[in-house]
Amino acid sequence: MRSIILLSLFFAFACKRSDVLPPSPVLPVPNQHQVEWQEKELFAFVHFTVNTFTGKEWGYGDENPDIFDPVYFNPDQWAKVLKDAGFKGAILTAKHHDGFCLWPSQFASHSVKNISWMGGKGDVVAGLKDACAKHGLEFGIYLSPWDRNRADYASSAYIEYYKNQLNELISSYGPIFEIWFDGANGGDGYYGGAREMRKIDDQVYYNWPQTFKIVRSYNPKTIIRGDARSASDSRWCGNEEGYIGETNWNMVTPDSLIALGKDKKRLEVLNSGDERGNVWMPAEVDVSIRPGWFYHDSEDSLVKTPDELFDIYLNSIGRGSPLLLNVAPDKRGLIPEPDVQSLLLWKKKIGDAFANNLTIGAKVTVDSYRGKSNQFAAVNLTDGNKETYWATDDNIISSSIELEFEKPQQVQYVLIQENIKLGQRVKSFTIEVLQNGQWEQVANATTIGYKRIIRINPVETEKVKINITGAKACPVISNIEIY
Repeated sequence: MRSIILLSLFFAFACKRSDVLPPSPVLPVPNQHQVEWQEKELFAFVHFTVNTFTGKEWGYGDENPDIFDPVYFNPDQWAKVLKDAGFKGAILTAKHHDGFCLWPSQFASHSVKNISWMGGKGDVVAGLKDACAKHGLEFGIYLSPWDRNRADYASSAYIEYYKNQLNELISSYGPIFEIWFDGANGGDGYYGGAREMRKIDDQVYYNWPQTFKIVRSYNPKTIIRGDARSASDSRWCGNEEGYIGETNWNMVTPDSLIALGKDKKRLEVLNSGDERGNVWMPAEVDVSIRPGWFYHDSEDSLVKTPDELFDIYLNSIGRGSPLLLNVAPDKRGLIPEPDVQSLLLWKKKIGDAFANNLTIGAKVTVDSYRGKSNQFAAVNLTDGNKETYWATDDNIISSSIELEFEKPQQVQYVLIQENIKLGQRVKSFTIEVLQNGQWEQVANATTIGYKRIIRINPVETEKVKINITGAKACPVISNIEIY
């Protein structure tokens, strides 16, 4: 009888522990396709058009389209290089501000169908789309809203034209994983020969809600990079230098950003996000491997080195934002050799830095875990399962995690991830290492988000401690890695 009572108490206790409720989400939270996009981390921008042959960055719109003549055009080489360098997808400038279309659009005469290259049968968009499919890359499109070639730009007729092109591209070359709507809009241009200045109200003229609706009608999972317009899935990072803020919230309030206009404060919010933002809109860091976005032979000696690219990696992906690195084909229609070499050495440098995860086999302890339930215990921090996580009780927003190695190890990188499906929570944390029997602080940081990689001066230690010192709600950490 006594055994039955004890057994009943055991099962009652076990049920109680397994029935501990998970933390409530801290709003806003990402949708599933935003989560999947952030998890892919690295994408390539591919800038290619008449500018490649004129030496310009922004074409005026009056360029002779026959100048576009990549005689060794090989998108398969592009895709293979990108795949080998670790990219997950590529976004092509199907039409830049000059208005030249890299596909045979039925709505435009200023396109590859009316030039000498490949007898008017060329199609850059199809070429890269097919190459991406062959090499296991996702395919995306950049379609400039601004068109310095069109005579009807700034009129309602142009909006109809733009929507026709958008439908044409997505229906002919989809599915696309991301579409890029640039923030550069209105200014001087050729405009069919008018050669004048034209200004538009970006928020009104393009009717973004309707434009975004077109994209979603084809594929609700397509990431809309809309320069922080209200229905965008991602935002600009506020610069083209290759970094997101050391504090990086995934949330913003679009109406507040719009109200800031061109004020410097807008760039600051884009770069750091807003802890109190009402929309989940993570930043995407866009930067070029060269000083310019398009190929210029004068920049062949100015390709970013693997070390420079590694710093960009830590200041973008290592701060929780996907990296969109521009790689521009040259006049031949190939990714240039210096760029290829730098990309592949960069990939090796990342692989070498993060080859040996010291948390495998390490002892992990925490000073608190939610309801004393194994569902939220310390073991979840290093189990390699992104769906499990460690969490504390609701009333505990400061807590510590200790990792102990079997023997002293050299430590240089600490990687931490929140379970962003439950919202971004951590506001501040520190990292300590055990030295001569005493804890020594080696890092003091702010947000974590999808991923945070902290680089410290290499130090030999047998224990690392992570202290969550501030959070919006109980911390929810899904993964820790140490290298």
